[in-house]
Amino acid sequence: QVQLVESGGGLVQPGGSLRLSCAASGSDFGSNTMAWYRQTPGKQRAWVGRITASGNTLYDDSVRGRFSISRDNAKNTVYLRLNNLKPEDTAKYYCNRLSWPQWAWGQGTQVTVSS
Repeated sequence: QVQLVESGGGLVQPGGSLRLSCAASGSDFGSNTMAWYRQTPGKQRAWVGRITASGNTLYDDSVRGRFSISRDNAKNTVYLRLNNLKPEDTAKYYCNRLSWPQWAWGQGTQVTVSS
């Protein structure tokens, strides 16, 4: 069973940047399209973007041009770079593979954008 561990969140001012990491155990990582999601209290988890095994990316309209996803298959890690952060980006961020069945969710990493 793959385990996912997200890290890198924190408190940042509007306009600031963060880089989130998601480390995956197991050998399946490299062949999977990986996705980032975010969730705020009382709302469903929302898709942020994805990166294929070969590195092609796609983003939700709300983050396109500000967020970027990358991966290091040798480290079984996917990254989410968040630039020009806005208060509405405040959420807990998660990663998972895009395909079903998805792996067990990690604990997520909290991003809070506030002045």
